[in-house]
Amino acid sequence: MRVVIVFLLSALLPPSLSHQSDPLAWLYTRQSQGHYYGSLQADTAGGACPDECDCPPTFPIAMYCDGRGLSTMPTIPSRVKYAYLQNNAITAVPDSTLANATNLVWLMMHHNQLTSDAIGKKAFLKLEGLQRLYLQHNNLTSIPSNLPRGLRDLRINHNKIEKVIAADLEGMDNLTILYLNDNAVTDMSTSLKALKSLTLLDISGNKLTKVPEALPEHLHQLYLESNSIDSLPESFLGGLSQLQYIRMAHNQLTDKGIPANTFNVTGLVELDLSFNKLERIPPVSTTLQHLYLQANQIKEFTLGSFCTFTDVSNFSKLRTLRLDGNEISLQDVPSDSSLCLRLASTIEV
Repeated sequence: MRVVIVFLLSALLPPSLSHQSDPLAWLYTRQSQGHYYGSLQADTAGGACPDECDCPPTFPIAMYCDGRGLSTMPTIPSRVKYAYLQNNAITAVPDSTLANATNLVWLMMHHNQLTSDAIGKKAFLKLEGLQRLYLQHNNLTSIPSNLPRGLRDLRINHNKIEKVIAADLEGMDNLTILYLNDNAVTDMSTSLKALKSLTLLDISGNKLTKVPEALPEHLHQLYLESNSIDSLPESFLGGLSQLQYIRMAHNQLTDKGIPANTFNVTGLVELDLSFNKLERIPPVSTTLQHLYLQANQIKEFTLGSFCTFTDVSNFSKLRTLRLDGNEISLQDVPSDSSLCLRLASTIEV
């Protein structure tokens, strides 16, 4: 029953607040347990378990083939809902490979050697119940064709994708998590417009020169760091009332490229504009809690960027403020800043 409990618990875990960690990682990195159950394989409904994989009799709807040195796709029995094929050397997914695996809910194929040309155009077409697809750390140059429209979590980061078109993501009304970071994307067109349920978007580490158009209105986390963005559109955050985390470090942003009061909106919890070319502190909402502005070219500590006026009930909620690596020192911080920034536990100048 231990494995069954693991999967039930995983459904209760919240999505990560950081693109650098995955709370479900411990589910798909099991090695020793898979070998332990390998000799007990019994359930052959919908096809026998491949010899090179483990299908625990205590959890027959899972198939563990991770880290086995595979170069080709094994046959997945139709009963299997969770297939773990990561950390292999698989190079292709022909159209016929997944034809029988119509009950798949999770398919983990990250850390392989997949190329776009070697993935059949109909390879994923029949996987109507697939919710989680991991294709990160491969050699893909485009998003595969005909991905299941019921996907909730798509991770295709650390590939070689250069362009995302509307047809790639069209109809994915249930998609809530999209990792496209660390590719070579220069253009996303209006591909994000149809993602009505998207809450986390990571497109950091690409070659974008502007913020993608038509950002989904339910975004909660937006990661754009390590691109070449030098300006923001008017009403950048207009309509994004649920957005709480914005990370735009390591871009080319200047004061001129940020429209007035762009970040002076309620709801934001964390804003990271470090490692840009700002000379002034942009005005932010008094509800913001964490502001990162280190390694810019800021020359003045403007208290008005945090508080227009201060009294018993009007003050900044900032808890973290980083201004180190700029052109100011502690002597430039106004003496009355403690009234405005009374909750700040960390101020680095």
